[in-house]
Amino acid sequence: MKRLKNFLNFFNKKALKIEKRVRFVISTLVLSSLMLMATFFFFDKALIFILLFLILGYFFTYFAIIEGIEGVEWFSLFFIQVILSIAFYFFYFLFPVRWLTRLPFILIYTVTIYANFLVSNIFNVKVEKSLQLYRAAFSVNFFFQTLVVFLLSNSLLSFHFSFLINGFITGIIIYLLGLQLYWSVKMSSSLEREINFYAVLTSLVLAELMVVFSFTAVRSTILSLFIAASYYSLSALIYNYMDQRLFKETIREYLFVWGFVFVIMILSIR
Repeated sequence: MKRLKNFLNFFNKKALKIEKRVRFVISTLVLSSLMLMATFFFFDKALIFILLFLILGYFFTYFAIIEGIEGVEWFSLFFIQVILSIAFYFFYFLFPVRWLTRLPFILIYTVTIYANFLVSNIFNVKVEKSLQLYRAAFSVNFFFQTLVVFLLSNSLLSFHFSFLINGFITGIIIYLLGLQLYWSVKMSSSLEREINFYAVLTSLVLAELMVVFSFTAVRSTILSLFIAASYYSLSALIYNYMDQRLFKETIREYLFVWGFVFVIMILSIR
C-alpha cells in the first residue's frame, strides 16, 4: 500500500509538469488509437476491449485531470469517458467494416472524447453555475449522455435479447447516467439521497419503456431514438426541477420533443 502511494505521488509530480491541454491531447490520442485498433478485430474479442476501455479510460482521465479529485468525483468525472468509449465500440459493429466508415468514425470519437475531457475539467474546478462556461459544459455533457443512450440502446436491441434483459440492462445504464447528470446540477461532494432517488426513478421509467416497446414491430433505430428522446425529456424536466427552473414553457418544450418522437415511432410500426 505504501509503495502504491509513493508511486502515485511520483506519477502526479511528473504528470503535473506537463501542461493540462497537452495531457488532454495525449489521453485523447491513446484512447483513439485503442478504438482504431479495436475496429480491426472481430466482436469475439469484445470482452478484452471493454476491459481495456474501462481501465485505460479511467487511467487517462485521471492523467488528464489529476488535481482536486475527491469524493464522488472519482465516479462522476470518469464515468462518461468510459461509457462513451464502450458505446462507440459496440455501435461501430453495426456499420459495414471498411475504411470509408472507419476513418470518420474514429474522427468523431476523437473529438467527442476530447470534448468530454474539457467538460470533466470544468466540473472538476467547480466553476460558478452562473458562468456561461458551466452552462456550456453541462449542455455538452447532457448531449453526450443522450447520445450514449441512443448508441447503447441500438447496440442492445441488435443482440435480440429477451424483453426482460433489455429492460434490466437499460435500467442499469440509465441509473448510472442519471447519477452523473443529477450530480452535475449541484456538484456536491457526495451523492445525496435526492440524486439517487431521481436516478432510480429515471432508470425505472426508461426500463419499463424498453420492456413495453420490445414487443412492438418497430425498427431498432427508431426505438433507440425514442428511448434516447425519453431520457432527454424526462431527465431534463428533473434537472430543471432540481435547479428550480422548471417553468410551464420548459415543460411544454420537452413534452413536445418526446411527443414528436413518440408519434414518429408509432407511425413506423410495421
